[in-house]
Amino acid sequence: MSGAARFLALGDSYTIGEGVAEDGRWPAQLAALLRDEGIAMGTPDYIATTGWTTDELRAGIAAAAPVGPYALVSLGIGVNNQYRGWPLDTYRAEFAALLGQAIAFAGGQPSRVVVVSIPDWGRTPFARQQGRDAGVVAREIDAFNAAAADICAQAGVAFVEITEASRAQAEDIAMLADDGLHPSAAMYAHWARQALPPARRALSA
Repeated sequence: MSGAARFLALGDSYTIGEGVAEDGRWPAQLAALLRDEGIAMGTPDYIATTGWTTDELRAGIAAAAPVGPYALVSLGIGVNNQYRGWPLDTYRAEFAALLGQAIAFAGGQPSRVVVVSIPDWGRTPFARQQGRDAGVVAREIDAFNAAAADICAQAGVAFVEITEASRAQAEDIAMLADDGLHPSAAMYAHWARQALPPARRALSA
């Protein structure tokens, strides 16, 4: 789309949409919502891979070497740090560095960056099959999200909370992909709607 706003989506399986079609990914659905509002929005560029931790995303960004400025940048990362049992302090430091990169890709404008919270996978069929303690997973994810939200607040970046929705609908198979872990396109549609207001503000500034 000639002259369309550029959108860079950074993250892990939740950004690349493991288990759903490309147009079902939440960044793709967000771009479609923006187009519906008359905003010329391009197809998102993705730097995201299933299983990535914060350090792996940084390596992926270095390898891809994206060139800004982007009109909109999204960031969602951390679930694999929590899944692997990595320290919160490590996540806090590496998330802050990634957020700094995201802001730089957005032309140094924090208002053009949107961060999505980490969903809670602890109540999914996958978690039950692994024998994971849903309460422990929830507490750890809450701690990771609190750290990310605090860093975003200090940087002036929008933090989009989708974690409670992931908990509320964890038993609804329509909200899960076939693997019983990752969200379906229907759940990603909810994320996109939650991210729409800050994205709209970013693009109208």
